Amino acid sequence: MLFDIDFDVSTDEKKDITVPLETHHRVQQFIYNEARLLDERQWQRWLDLWTEDGMYWIPQQHGQASPFDHISLCWDNGMLRELRMRTLENPRNWAQQPITHTSRVVGSVMIDGTDADGCLIVRSAFHLTEWRKDALRHMAGSYIHKLVAHDDSWRIRLKQVNLVNCDDVHSAIQVYI
Repeated sequence: MLFDIDFDVSTDEKKDITVPLETHHRVQQFIYNEARLLDERQWQRWLDLWTEDGMYWIPQQHGQASPFDHISLCWDNGMLRELRMRTLENPRNWAQQPITHTSRVVGSVMIDGTDADGCLIVRSAFHLTEWRKDALRHMAGSYIHKLVAHDDSWRIRLKQVNLVNCDDVHSAIQVYI
């Protein structure tokens, strides 16, 4: 998947849809639950939210249309997500001594429509506070999720994290945003 240049990250060409209020509420709860799993370091439950081909992307430029035409801060497939989780949990990982603690606030959850593959396109805003050792760091921006229907819930096919300061110099991003 890392080099699958046909992986659709676009959200411009979408089909507008109207969803029942109950569906919108369930989508919000899914997005909030994802944030909670990350804050509580429930890595395996978070990994279980993804499709097999799901990708996690942090563009390095505002308006970046593709992870293939420009360097990105992150472009992780399932293998890399699992590797990062194992690294975070490894007691020999000195970069996580002490561990990183996070708290996210997610809001403004809006369903934009569906893409050509029928994935639900969901946008939201976030503010993340991260603490490690004696350093407090704040990150903010927007999320774009592409969700695939799965049983009575969804799976994440794409999570795009658009940082307000994406083109700034960043210290190591240890945990998922």
